[in-house]
Amino acid sequence: MKLKAIFFDIDDTFYSTSEFSKMARLNSVYAMIEAGLKMSVNEVFDELREVIQEFGANFSHHYDRLLLRIPKEKYGQVNPAIIIAAGVIAYHETKYKNLKPYEDVVEVIRILSSTNLTLGVITAGLMNKQAEKLVRLKIIKYLTPNAIFITDQIGIGKPNIKLYKNAYKSLKLQSEECIYVGDNPITDIDPPNQVGMITVLNRRSGKYLEVKGKSEPKYIIHDMWELLDLLKRDFDIKIG
Repeated sequence: MKLKAIFFDIDDTFYSTSEFSKMARLNSVYAMIEAGLKMSVNEVFDELREVIQEFGANFSHHYDRLLLRIPKEKYGQVNPAIIIAAGVIAYHETKYKNLKPYEDVVEVIRILSSTNLTLGVITAGLMNKQAEKLVRLKIIKYLTPNAIFITDQIGIGKPNIKLYKNAYKSLKLQSEECIYVGDNPITDIDPPNQVGMITVLNRRSGKYLEVKGKSEPKYIIHDMWELLDLLKRDFDIKIG
């Protein structure tokens, strides 16, 4: 059957989420210490990491929770709201300056946009955060407008196979006409394999490099140029 669509994950597929998150959180820790928090960088970073583990990466009040669990003598007469604000601002300033795609991503997506393929996204996370990433990464203009599926917006999370079915069925496609590219074998390979999509594991970076799923991907790539090569080779996609 002819290939008609490619869906992508965002995090650690379009950009290095793990490296960016560590940088942003570390910058926020430095900012809070500069604002008056009397703790070492490692102490604050470890406490922040615990907060994120306990409340989840998409929780919107990490720094508030962080200050609640730190003894008041650690910031003395400084208003804790100032320390929280310093951390939040540093995090967002890092995002403005350093949230960038892998160097090959924009070019390959641009090339693919010249084909007849539907180019979409199936991503887990909060609607506004994931949408913001697509805009900041400067690839939104190359994606098919009605092919962006965010778990928070749809009400179905990974690894529920209904998420992937919802995506291709809403575009009146068959599963075997669609490729899904992602980095996590458990959420990006096993479920789309289960519904019959063609799976591509992006073995590039991130915390899932050593994770094994229950099933094998159809393809493994290490950058987007490899994706382009396999599309030309195995699916007769005409480029240029």
